Parts: sequence; structure tokens; C-alpha cells
Amino acid sequence: MDFVSQLTLFVLAIFLGVELITKVPPTLHTPLMSGTNAISGIILVGALLAAGRAGDSLLVSVLGFIAVALAAINVVGGFMVTNRMLAMFKRK
Repeated sequence: MDFVSQLTLFVLAIFLGVELITKVPPTLHTPLMSGTNAISGIILVGALLAAGRAGDSLLVSVLGFIAVALAAINVVGGFMVTNRMLAMFKRK
């Protein structure tokens, strides 16, 4: 895939993501958060694979490390938010 195709795909993914997120009603945020935690876990595995490639350039390793850090923050934060929201439904 050439650079223009990849850039076009990236821009379309951003546009679609923004459009989908803004259309979600607040009552669906908790189930959606749980689903995105699973997706972020898959992204974390892919980022680990990218960061661990031994023969690639330094740029690939640095971007892989950044992807691992951001995906890990996303997973941990997502589980913390989900846990807090589910705790609101427990009986006192």
C-alpha cells in the first residue's frame, strides 16, 4: 500500500470514529467501554509485536513502544472507569 492510500484510510478511520462516538447516547457508554477495552487489548498485543521486532529500524521500535504505552494506559483507564460505573449499581 502506498503512502497516499494509507493516509486516506487513516483519515477515514478518524472521521468514522468521531462520527460514531458523538452519536452514542450516554446510557450505552458503559457497555461500549467494555467492548473498547477488548479492542484495546488486541491493539496492545499488536503494539507489543511491533515493538519487539528485532530487525526493524529504530523508528519502528520507538513507535511500537509509544503504541504499547498508550494502549496500556487506555486499557487500565478503561477498566478503572468501567469498574467505577459498575460500582454505582451495587446495593449499599
